[in-house]
Amino acid sequence: MSERAQLAMLAEYNEWMNAKLYAAAARLAPDALLAERGAFFGSISGTLNHIVAGDTIWLRRFAAHPARHAALQPLLAAPAPSALTATFSTDLAVLGAHRQMLDATIRAWVAQLADADLDHVLHYANTKGVVSNKRFGSLALHFFNHQTHHRGQASTLLSQAGVDIGVTDLLALIPNAA
Repeated sequence: MSERAQLAMLAEYNEWMNAKLYAAAARLAPDALLAERGAFFGSISGTLNHIVAGDTIWLRRFAAHPARHAALQPLLAAPAPSALTATFSTDLAVLGAHRQMLDATIRAWVAQLADADLDHVLHYANTKGVVSNKRFGSLALHFFNHQTHHRGQASTLLSQAGVDIGVTDLLALIPNAA
């Protein structure tokens, strides 16, 4: 499987898992979503907001790629999160609608990638101003891994709150070989 095909599978997995995560979160009362749970981003809502903030920050960085992927350009018109702890919304419906927009953007962006795009070295600064120069394909892989990491935290918090998210394995989306 090519690197682009793997990224397309990760984009599909991302969208599938986010839909499951938000459906599970919707089974809790708003105050339960906001309750401090001792997690790195405090609450379920805080964790979901962090994933949105992180995705938005990375997608805006990716929009600087010389290919200027059309799917990412609208994100540049929206305000950038001020920090990785930025709160987009504490209303799950509002956050979920934004999440769906981001997931559609991610799928469209990945579909626009060319093999040569992945070898580009992207120059960017993180939220603390530290400058890096890294291979674009490797950054895209990190982008998806970051989402998976924090969705795992959110699914643990949901489980602790008595909500079963169901199957979460990427394996569920890997087709059987002939």
